[in-house]
Formats: sequence, structure tokens, C-alpha cells
Amino acid sequence: MKLDAEFVSLPRLVTGRADAIRNHYRHNWKSEPTAIRWAAGPIADLPSDFCVLEFPPGKHQWWTYATCSMSQPADASPIEIHLHSPVQTRNHAELMTAAAHYHRTAACLGLGHTVNFGRPWLPGSRCDHGLVSLPYLDGPDLELLELDGKTIRCLWLIPITRSEVEFAKNEGLENLEKRFEISRLNYLDPKRKAVA
Repeated sequence: MKLDAEFVSLPRLVTGRADAIRNHYRHNWKSEPTAIRWAAGPIADLPSDFCVLEFPPGKHQWWTYATCSMSQPADASPIEIHLHSPVQTRNHAELMTAAAHYHRTAACLGLGHTVNFGRPWLPGSRCDHGLVSLPYLDGPDLELLELDGKTIRCLWLIPITRSEVEFAKNEGLENLEKRFEISRLNYLDPKRKAVA
């Protein structure tokens, strides 16, 4: 497969820490990832071993893009995030890199936080933000990774709309998640209607 000019494929991961994170995902998703790095933008601000892992369908029947080494040993509350997609697109590696950059250089992300993607998640989608959520599809086996004497939380970045962000701010995250449950949210549908 020919890579887009903005991305480089990494033949191997740089550190044992990055390899441990990759193996944790591989064990849970039963799929072999490709490590990619977005070569444009302020990539030098991120840890040298940072990359995005692109997982083809395995345990799940969709693509998954996961940060690798967004967390670092000195972090007070280390996290990694992942995004599910109905299609393969390296644009998700850009989104994940931008989210990691924000986390490392502006404000630490955590459970319940939102990220402004700055563009639709997929073409034609109303979802232009992401919600950092528990990995409900995979449970604590994926969520919790013990590494370097700390627990890294592997959290799910769910694409949501601007109106859903506002609803969560005004009514609370729990109420937004109730609406997701009632509507049987199809998180893989880029054309889904907002629940709030």
C-alpha cells in the first residue's frame, strides 16, 4: 500500500515501552498493527517514540487507530486513546496525533474530556469533536495496562457533535451517555444524527 506523503511507516517501534503498549493492544484486538507517524505539523513536540497504530479488523469488524507512547513514565495519570472507524484512512492518524499534541503541550486529557477535531471525523459527518470515554466495547482488560509501576488507562475517543459537547457541559456526561444508550448510538456511522 502506498502511504500518503504526510505519513511515514515505521519499520519497528523505538522503545520497549512502545512495544509493550502495542502488545497490549494486539492481545486485546487480535490484530497486527502498522505503526505510522504523521510527518507534518509540530511532531517534534511529541515524545520521540510516539506513533499511531493502525489496526485492521480482528476481534472487531472495523479499523482502530490508537496512540502509542502518548503516555510517558513521569505522567501523573498516564493515558492512551483509540478511535474506531468503519473505514481505513490515515486522516485518523492525523486526528490522533493532534489530540496527543494537545495532551502533551496544552492540557492533559482524561475521562470525560472533549477534543475539537477542527474538521469532521469522516467526510460529511456532523461529528467534529471527540469524547474521551471508557472502552465499553473491550472493558477493563483493554482499559488498564500495568507498565513502569503505573497503570496506563487506554480510553476510547468517541466522535461526537458540537451540540453533544454542549449538552454534556450543561447537563453532565452521565446524561449524555444515557442518551447514547437510549438511542442505541451507532458510533461507527459518520452520518448519524446528534442525540442532543
